[in-house]
Amino acid sequence: MTTEQHLSREIVEGERHDRPIRRWLRGIRRRIHGRPALRRTYRVLVGVLGGTIAVVGLALVPLPGPGWLVVFLGLAILGTEFAWARRLAAFTKRQLARFWAWWQARRAAKTAAGDAA
Repeated sequence: MTTEQHLSREIVEGERHDRPIRRWLRGIRRRIHGRPALRRTYRVLVGVLGGTIAVVGLALVPLPGPGWLVVFLGLAILGTEFAWARRLAAFTKRQLARFWAWWQARRAAKTAAGDAA
């Protein structure tokens, strides 16, 4: 079973800035940002791709499967270029952590009530 601490450690590990892929992507982004027309095109493409993935994820939410995961993936893509998406993703992470703590406490209380009976 995945614990909250294990999940938090994996998130922190994945967000490290010294990972090789992140350095490579930063280099590409620096070259893109040096050309205004290319930067505008890149931002539009990121917006369209991230928005499309987020909307598809929302459509998948009522169905069995990874609907919310797809929504969060869309937000992560949007967050690479848009500050509002980064803020929304950070807010969502905080709310998810709160929900996870509540869920764990609820399960522990149910288990304790079942053991007492």
